[in-house]
Amino acid sequence: MAGTETTTAVAAKPSVRAGVLAATIVSLATLSIATFEMSMGDLPSALVLMGIVPLAALLFFACLLWSASQLLRIRKDGAKFALPFAICVAALLALQYAPLQQIYLSQNFWRHRADRDRVVARVENGELLPNVDYNKNLIALPRRDATVSAGGDIVIEDVDEGVYVLFLTSRGFRHRFSGFLRVPPNGDPKKFFEFTDKPPSQLVRYEKEWWFVAN
Repeated sequence: MAGTETTTAVAAKPSVRAGVLAATIVSLATLSIATFEMSMGDLPSALVLMGIVPLAALLFFACLLWSASQLLRIRKDGAKFALPFAICVAALLALQYAPLQQIYLSQNFWRHRADRDRVVARVENGELLPNVDYNKNLIALPRRDATVSAGGDIVIEDVDEGVYVLFLTSRGFRHRFSGFLRVPPNGDPKKFFEFTDKPPSQLVRYEKEWWFVAN
């Protein structure tokens, strides 16, 4: 009988596994949205993002509050019930202090670098020309190259120094955009025609002729 009671007591011991799993899933989903938010800035993804971000924030806040309530069980059921709260706090600190979008941009730049160089060469030798009727500076890329720029389009400006080529990472409302701008030798990213009326709000150099820009 004593052995049976011991077995029953062990079997009935509270488990925190489900709580840890839930906190992990919610935290990872929130961090993923924060990291790749910029890549979803293009329409129609931006419309989806407008619904996803508030929902994700609400879900994460609810998870944080729930995990905090589990701290009350530590005295009775053990320190393991602090794990969900610790996971949520770690995610919160990452959201606050980790350069998530910078990590995404760096990964995006290097992953597509060789393909973008090839596109630039094709623009410079005249193989790729503006082909969008309503915009003389826009090139709709062939399907095989479309992944190097948001929406499958690149923006160019042909000047005396050479050709500026903008590969978009996002396109938002009211002509808001960001992307990697390839500047010709002796060129200046601030002289790109998209910044004639207003200088770029972001200007980060990645390599000698490559800049991340945003308006």
